[in-house]
Amino acid sequence: MAASLRRPLSSIIPILLLANFALPSPLAADGAAATLGSYPPTCERIECPSYDVIDGGNGYEIRRYNSPVWMSTSTIEDISFVNATRIGFLLLFDYIDGKNEYGEKIEMTAPVITQVSPSDGPFCASSFIVSFYVPKNNQADPPPAEGLHVQKWGVKYAAVRQFGGFVLDSSVGEEAAALYASLQGSNWASAVDQGQKGDPTSVYTVAQYNSPFEFTGRVNEIWMMFDMEEKSAV
Repeated sequence: MAASLRRPLSSIIPILLLANFALPSPLAADGAAATLGSYPPTCERIECPSYDVIDGGNGYEIRRYNSPVWMSTSTIEDISFVNATRIGFLLLFDYIDGKNEYGEKIEMTAPVITQVSPSDGPFCASSFIVSFYVPKNNQADPPPAEGLHVQKWGVKYAAVRQFGGFVLDSSVGEEAAALYASLQGSNWASAVDQGQKGDPTSVYTVAQYNSPFEFTGRVNEIWMMFDMEEKSAV
């Protein structure tokens, strides 16, 4: 879809589309809300990108990510986040299972993230990029693979909202809208708006920390990325 059809989150909250790479589950509604500021338990078992919490407010926290490296899919056009993320996750699973130019198996990490640029309507395809966090041992020379590319972020900042359960197409837009609303009136609102304008390919990002086979204690996050120079005032 042409870039001219993309709009910032503030104008498309009612039509946001998202969900989980797992199949929607009847248990999805049973997931308890994650506690904001809690370190995802998955990161006690497997490697996750490091970050510092530099501020927090009602329903959000502000993090500084310390130069993470990601292996990412090409843009996937789909009307469903569920389907797009599943497609991307399978490509990335093959990658860490050795389907790369080095034939190297790579340790699983968390989270799997999906960068989202929503469409103008419920029957139009949105754009998704699904990414795997590259372990530190592989960051100097990530194995190349057909159809995948490396993203090196440098230092990045994120406004973050945590939530539990399975991520669903029908509810993830509400989570993104809640994060955006919680930032209004804060010192960070302008920076987030500028971040969205500066990178229309990623209006927001969904981070998922759990295996599809974990039905309790799930932790998911909405990230809205920005650079510190885009922040108007602390």
